[in-house]
Amino acid sequence: MAPSGRVAIVTGAGTGIGKAAALALLKEGYRVALAGRRRERLDETAAESAAGERALVVPTDVADPAAV
Repeated sequence: MAPSGRVAIVTGAGTGIGKAAALALLKEGYRVALAGRRRERLDETAAESAAGERALVVPTDVADPAAV
């Protein structure tokens, strides 16, 4: 388990490697901001993690500077 206060931001957290990384960090006790373009996919990742408030869904397009 990660020490208290550990936070990560994972882009692409709705699918693929980003999702796998986010789930692994949440499993280790991190608080994780799940960033990506499709809210539905991010919500699915958050639900799958069963991490509750430690998973924060943030719909974001990192290719758009105004969205970051």
